[in-house]
Amino acid sequence: MVLCFWNKQLSKRYCCGIKNLGIVRLTPTGEPVGHPICHRRWPRFRTRTTMKKTLLTTALAAALSFSGLAAAAEKLVVAATPVPHAEILELIKPTLAKEGVDLQIKVFTDYVQPNVQVDQKRLDANYFQTLPYLKSFNEGKGTHLETVIGVHVEPFGGYSKKIKNLSELKEGATVAIPNEGSNSGRALILLQKAGLITLKDPKNALATPKDIAENPKKLKFRELESAMLPRVLDQVDLDMINTNYALEAGLNPAKDALVIEGADSPYVNFLVARPDNKDSEAIQKLAKALTSPEVKEFIAKKYQGAVLPAF
Repeated sequence: MVLCFWNKQLSKRYCCGIKNLGIVRLTPTGEPVGHPICHRRWPRFRTRTTMKKTLLTTALAAALSFSGLAAAAEKLVVAATPVPHAEILELIKPTLAKEGVDLQIKVFTDYVQPNVQVDQKRLDANYFQTLPYLKSFNEGKGTHLETVIGVHVEPFGGYSKKIKNLSELKEGATVAIPNEGSNSGRALILLQKAGLITLKDPKNALATPKDIAENPKKLKFRELESAMLPRVLDQVDLDMINTNYALEAGLNPAKDALVIEGADSPYVNFLVARPDNKDSEAIQKLAKALTSPEVKEFIAKKYQGAVLPAF
């Protein structure tokens, strides 16, 4: 306190001595403006310290809050073909977000990579395939993917730009079908129901043209990857197209197909995952959202019979 007093007095005298030079401005009490007199420094120090502590506490609380939110939102990456699968997944993203699941959709236009990448754990699940296709893929690739829940049916159909009715098919006409085992069998079984061919085993879901027992019109079969089928619609007499690709091509299965599966089709499209994650909380939340009344209503209004709910 003694030092403070003399510092104050010396400061006053020094500043008074040079006041006339206009170098220092004094307060009414004779103290130099802005002079760091010791008895005024402590309150300022305490104020600054308190502010720093407050800011630090606020920042820490915000960081912890953000960390908690990030931990609550579990990322779930799901593969899907564009229509209708990706569209249905987009519909339920907000619902899943409210339940702490950050659904990310990866769109594919083929039927192989979605399964390969789920098996390799690069993706969490996929939504695009039927059970016969999944079984065929697992057997051929040595994978062990499993269904989680059935969501919808896409009635398989046959289309043409050259004829208006199947009865117009001439002898030797060209028919395009999928080259994947289960989809090939599905197309041939549908042609069998239409009376165009007879299979050696009428229920062979993996049938190929080699399994045809009778072919009265000597139809010629052109086997192509499913995604390629809409592109040859102008080139063939009858084109057997998976509904998802038909929709992408602007076709309306309910109106444009010359032959189409009924609502009793066993080819349900499933949500698929691995044995190690199919029962996880995030996957189960996804399964529940996919079979909600909201999705059923969306399918009915959006696809007008081209896609049917399976739940």
